[in-house]
Order: sequence, then C-alpha cells, then structure tokens
Amino acid sequence: MSSTFSGDETAPFFGFLGAAAALVFSCMGAAYGTAKSGVGVASMGVMRPELVMKSIVPVVMAGVLGIYGLIIAVIISTGINPKAKSYYLFDGYAHLSSGLSCGLAGLAAGMAIGIVGDAGVRANAQQPKLFVGMILILIFAEALALYGLIVGIILSSRAGQSRAE
Repeated sequence: MSSTFSGDETAPFFGFLGAAAALVFSCMGAAYGTAKSGVGVASMGVMRPELVMKSIVPVVMAGVLGIYGLIIAVIISTGINPKAKSYYLFDGYAHLSSGLSCGLAGLAAGMAIGIVGDAGVRANAQQPKLFVGMILILIFAEALALYGLIVGIILSSRAGQSRAE
C-alpha cells in the first residue's frame, strides 16, 4: 500500500484538536461571561432602567472572547495541510498548545468578566462612582484572554519548524 502522505499520520488529529479547543473553550468563557453579567444587568435594570445601556459593557467584553478563539482556530486550521507540506507531531502539538492556551485563557477571562460584570453593574446602580473602577477591572480581565491569544499566535507560528525541508 503506497501513501503519498509524508509526516506523522496522527499529527493532524492534534492540530484539529487545538483548533477545536481554542474555539470551544473561548466560547464557553464568552457564554459564561455574557450570561453571568447579563443576569446582573437584568437585575439592575429593574431598579435603574436608565443605566441598562451603560451597563452592557461587560456583555460586549465577554463576547469578544469568542472572537479570540475564532482567530486562533482559523490560524490553526489553515496551517494544517498535509498534502501540501509534511505535517509532523511537533506541528500538531504546537497547534494543540496554541489552541489550549488561547481557549483556556478565554475561559478564565470569561469567568472573571462574568463575576465582575454581575457584581459591578449591580454596585454601579447603587453608587455611580464605581463605574470607572468596574471598567478597569474588566479591562484587566479581558487582558488575560489577550495574553492567551498572543501566546497562541506565537505557538502556532512554531508549527512547520520541526524539520528542515
């Protein structure tokens, strides 16, 4: 049986697993952050309906986390083409670690954004001076996902450097 594939047969599995992990975990973080902070916005909107649009910031910030995972998933999936270029286990592991770093950082950031967003918008309804502080905390929570995106891009760029061809 002759095969035109050169490289490791199971390597694409790990690459595609990395792409899936990036998207799934980032979207889980985005969903949790959106749901948790959305509950806070709804609860706060009963007392102060005029602040609802101002309090949507945590929901928007949580939604961005899914985009980070999508970016890494696209970068990884376009880098997996065993017919055009040999794809080795090193490449698969690089893509897997890339997806996991972005996805799990997005999940952690989503949890932080959800908890801070929920408590922050409720507190902002009672004391408007807390708005700037809430936004700063949300920015630092979002930065966690951005760190995962940056590391994911760096790790993904390492794929293809396993052997000189």
